Amino acid sequence: MALQEIGLKEEYRSDRDDIISEFFVPCLSSCVEYNRCVDILSIHTLTTIAMTFENFTEGRTRLRMITGHRFRSSDLDILASLFSEKRLSLEGKMIKNEKIARLQRLVSSGQIELKVAIPNSDHIVGSFSERIGIFKDGNGDAVAFTGTSRESFSVHTRNFESVDVFTSWADRTRIERKVKNFERLWENKTKHVEVYSFPDAEKDHLLKYTSEWVMGD
Repeated sequence: MALQEIGLKEEYRSDRDDIISEFFVPCLSSCVEYNRCVDILSIHTLTTIAMTFENFTEGRTRLRMITGHRFRSSDLDILASLFSEKRLSLEGKMIKNEKIARLQRLVSSGQIELKVAIPNSDHIVGSFSERIGIFKDGNGDAVAFTGTSRESFSVHTRNFESVDVFTSWADRTRIERKVKNFERLWENKTKHVEVYSFPDAEKDHLLKYTSEWVMGD
């Protein structure tokens, strides 16, 4: 299915929509590229996206994520094993987890890339917290959204939230702006924030642990 065939709405809100089944899953299943900015990234979120992203199995899809620099300790340990230059072994207990093993294969093939954004200006208080996503399909169409911080597909941990949606066939100017903003961020050309590859951020000791309750899935 192409993105145009989904029948997307301009807004999804928790009181009247199932944001996961009506928006995220159809878009993930229809796209060949997903670009995402989040304030906090968990392994649960990353594995959920990878398992839902059907085109990953064909080796023609990529996921690029930019996240803030704070992680839950258990998540950071696994992310370091997946993305760092050291590529710590995932053998033993972790490799028995099918989802982690799948992530390892996708990272090794270059289909999943991760960067870390850290504010570098006195004008910015706290950590990186931009929350946008852009889906692209094989027909050249794109869908962008704002308004949610993470994809937690568990029915027990969903937040009350709303998502604003923009499409290339109905709002091309805004889509082009969102795409341009993401690409500038990815290439580290955005004011007030420094963007590092995950290996560089880890090597320079820029990654921090955050409180367990902040990251609950």
